[in-house]
Amino acid sequence: MRTDAQASRPVLVLTRHLPDAVEARAARDYDARLNPEDKALSGTDIAARAQGADGVLCSAGDRLDADAIKALPDSVRILATFSVGTDHIDLNAAKARGLVVTNTPDVLTDATADIALLLMLGAARRASEGERMIRAGAWTGWTPTQLLGTHLGGKRLGIIGMGRIGQAVARRARAFGMTIHYSNRKRLPAELEEGAVFHADPEAMLAVSDVLSLHFPATPETRHWLNAARIEKLPPGAVVVNTARGTVVDDEALIAALKTGRIAAAGLDVFENEPNLHPGYRGLENAFLLPHLGSATVETRNAMGFKALDNLDAFFAGAEPPDRVV
Repeated sequence: MRTDAQASRPVLVLTRHLPDAVEARAARDYDARLNPEDKALSGTDIAARAQGADGVLCSAGDRLDADAIKALPDSVRILATFSVGTDHIDLNAAKARGLVVTNTPDVLTDATADIALLLMLGAARRASEGERMIRAGAWTGWTPTQLLGTHLGGKRLGIIGMGRIGQAVARRARAFGMTIHYSNRKRLPAELEEGAVFHADPEAMLAVSDVLSLHFPATPETRHWLNAARIEKLPPGAVVVNTARGTVVDDEALIAALKTGRIAAAGLDVFENEPNLHPGYRGLENAFLLPHLGSATVETRNAMGFKALDNLDAFFAGAEPPDRVV
């Protein structure tokens, strides 16, 4: 039975189990409906849990398409997503329904950039092959030609999407002696470029990308952007890194290039249809694969949750949420 204090607070549905500190704050300030089992919910499940709720704190894995948004009860007025990306939400449907949608930018830049460098190093230096060899008991000792990889120093890093994360990756890569090239919708001011070479046409940059790192959003226009034709424009033996969204890569084309050695290695943290990634990746020794760890630090996930709650707090206080998308 709800107390008078609970009745005065907005009802908030959390679709996933969030970090303890985030859930504690949500429970303190809202009549929070938690998901302690962390069961993945369908759009129908979310709508059912949201009966009588005022808001929903959703996550990147939730598929809130037009049907799911239509099924939400009229009481729900805001969707706060625990993510920067909003491709899991049909924003047009949300706007048509009059829903406010917010996200969590700015707080996962460094964590994601760190993962991009981990993927870059792991792929170039064949780290996952070595780790599997050790675990399988197949390592027989050091040899002069064992697991020879690619040295990053002196290589050209091509970054597509020079936003906050792209710039953070560039700063880290410079410490390894890499030359930075980038393509972006707009050229950065000189102080933000820090000597990086700008390419107005991303396809023109591919030829000078010994390592290609993808940092642009998933949209209908960017779906399978890295396809067979663009892969052919990369230098032979290039390394591909993706911490953006899985849909920006044509899996069939990248897998084929990895099999032939046209692409020396790939480091991937995101996949189309994840967690059901293309099975072709699993058998490739030169694919360094991570389970969407970009923002997976305690500090970053807490910051994401607090940002989502800041947006909710502002909305229910009658103010404009600072990270409103719709």
